Amino acid sequence: MFDLPEIPYLLTLLVVLPLIGAIITLFMGNERAKYAKYTAATMSGITLILTFFLLLAKNLSVYSENYAWIESAGLKMSYILQIDGLSILMVFLTALLVFLVTIFSSHQEDKPNYFFALLLAMEVGLMGVYMSADYFLFYIMWEVTLIPMYFMISWFGGPRRHYAAIKFFIYTHVASLVMLIGIFAIAIQAAAGGVVDFSFAAVAIGASAFSSTFQIFVFGLLFFGFAVKMPIVPFHTWLPDAHTEAPTAGSVLLAAVMLKMGSYGIIRVCLEVLPDGAVWWQPAMVVIAIVAILYGAYACIAQKDLKKMVAFSSISHMGMVLLGIACLSEVGVEFAIFLMFAHGLITAVLFMTCGLAHDLFETREIPLLGGLAGKVPIYAAFMMFGFMASLGLPGLVGFWGEFGIIFAFYEYSFSINMIWLIIFCLMSLMLTAGYYLWAMQRSLFGKLTDKIETAHLRDINKSEAFALVIVCGLIALFGLWPDLALGYISDYTSSLVTLGVVI
Repeated sequence: MFDLPEIPYLLTLLVVLPLIGAIITLFMGNERAKYAKYTAATMSGITLILTFFLLLAKNLSVYSENYAWIESAGLKMSYILQIDGLSILMVFLTALLVFLVTIFSSHQEDKPNYFFALLLAMEVGLMGVYMSADYFLFYIMWEVTLIPMYFMISWFGGPRRHYAAIKFFIYTHVASLVMLIGIFAIAIQAAAGGVVDFSFAAVAIGASAFSSTFQIFVFGLLFFGFAVKMPIVPFHTWLPDAHTEAPTAGSVLLAAVMLKMGSYGIIRVCLEVLPDGAVWWQPAMVVIAIVAILYGAYACIAQKDLKKMVAFSSISHMGMVLLGIACLSEVGVEFAIFLMFAHGLITAVLFMTCGLAHDLFETREIPLLGGLAGKVPIYAAFMMFGFMASLGLPGLVGFWGEFGIIFAFYEYSFSINMIWLIIFCLMSLMLTAGYYLWAMQRSLFGKLTDKIETAHLRDINKSEAFALVIVCGLIALFGLWPDLALGYISDYTSSLVTLGVVI
């Protein structure tokens, strides 16, 4: 796009800078703790600036790093980082949101050095997951993301934080162990008696000899490991608990970028390496996706807690992402990736406003809220914007992701002579509009309840407004000009067509 200078070791810097920041911040105890937020903001801000060199690069393939890590008889593991159209937007989103939640949480007073160190540690793992091109490195970084999120919930969460943290860790860790078995299987099978090389490139070469039976079995293992992270029904129950108890910054990163690790893994590993397995599992993926979409939407209607409602909406929207992937078409995968990015931006706004509800009004219970638009108009405007974006209002980024996936699913259902399946997508759209409009009407409009102390009620402050304005601006920008994101994604999905992975 632009002829910018190539920065040496740029991808490594995106991992190392947050790591250095986390270490420095961690040891800023006692009187220095109040400066932890400045260190975190500086390191995450520099990381964000570096991602713009990737976004504006003419050719992403020039940013590739490969160093031998473990190379012994019969085994090879490497430190390989790469970037492409599948990962670039998630790398940018991670850098952006870590920086913004650092600004948003600048008022953090309880152990701020630990709090901001955990945010930066999460960025290390997330960057590693989205840039790894070696399966063992990918798994290590996957596990790295779990530890800081566990402590974020357990140390800084709500009343049931310990239960939620343990449940989050058990579900996701067990799923990742199943995923590890699948990774070992494809690496060993690809080696075919030679050196077991865990690099993506080596496995891709050996994958051409995988039998259909092997692909079907291993696809099931990997799909389970990735899908629990999305999460799929019935292994979703960890998500509402984790979101409800996590602090706002933790909820934002969990919903916006950590859930996307699951769908990213399905595309990166399951589709690229096991295409025959994907075809065999396609009907099951479609059914699972439809169940997740409808169950998540129905569950939202029954929720009284704003945060829990948004958590269940994430289950529904990630079901929509899985539906796009399950179509196994270029359009379906392209808009599934787009919706991953769009949902990340939208949930950032939603969880920021839900977290502010507790800070400003000391409750997130929808029945206890009401008439807030007249008292806190700026807060109400941001909440309305987030709700409208999430329900798919045209002109905002969520619309294009859902529209493209529904179009791809229409083509799929038509091809199998089951066009009536599109009804489930339309039902989900109506339910989504219903629970968001109902929640908005009860919390922002109507009569002001006597459950909220209005004497000292404040609207959002400057740091909170800064973070929300940036994300809302991007939601509008990509909503009006979706090709800004699709331009990166289409290059990747075109390569899947060339490889015969999708049609």
